[in-house]
Amino acid sequence: MLDALAAGAVGLGAASFLVIGAAIGWFVRVPTGAVAGVMAFGAGALISTLAFELVGEAHAVGGLLPTLGGFLAGAVVYVLADLALAQRGARARKRSIAVQSEPGVHAAPATATASTGAGLAVAIGALLDGVPESLVLGLSIAQGGAVSIPILVAVAVSNIPEGLSSAAGMKHEGRSARYVFGVWGGIALVSGLAAMLGFALLAQAGPEVVAVVTTIAAGGILAMVANTMIPEAFAADRSFTGLWAALGFALAFALYQLG
Repeated sequence: MLDALAAGAVGLGAASFLVIGAAIGWFVRVPTGAVAGVMAFGAGALISTLAFELVGEAHAVGGLLPTLGGFLAGAVVYVLADLALAQRGARARKRSIAVQSEPGVHAAPATATASTGAGLAVAIGALLDGVPESLVLGLSIAQGGAVSIPILVAVAVSNIPEGLSSAAGMKHEGRSARYVFGVWGGIALVSGLAAMLGFALLAQAGPEVVAVVTTIAAGGILAMVANTMIPEAFAADRSFTGLWAALGFALAFALYQLG
């Protein structure tokens, strides 16, 4: 029970960076390039974590077929859900260009702020992104008895621009601070519960189940990175996106190798 609560606390802690990002988006005008750099860094860290800590280790314990099956299933489920949310205005949920751009700089239109209610769709999209990440955090505790630092760093960093852009979009729609932070606080709590669920699913599970559940989450995360984080970071800053992503990948890999 204590381990399950610890997993939930870790998931809640990582998701709290969504709330931090929302606070920044509500109170501060952040340069687009800075948001794009953080987003690209987080994308690189997530890719590294997926490759070495999730998919690689799932294959080691569960074999090739469970690993590939779970991974592809996670990607398919995520993409279908993402397509449904895109119809409601959440396609550009990590982008803050439309409402955060600097004075005098022409901003490309962002779907996330194009219609009334899009900010809420963005928040639901953030929940779609955050549940697989939180599951993985819970899984890491179930497998090793301690939280995975590379996963925690990657999830925390990737959450900041998402909370920032959604809060900015909701503010643009005229939502109150109570509403905005109530939504993001609720998402953080759900993420904590997802981490507890991840722990519960794998605490006593066999190796094939571990591989499938881990890679379902991993497939969803990779689809999220490819669909939202990298394209929107590149749209905002075409000069250094690749470099920031490489730095994020290198940091996560170094943390993984250092144990």
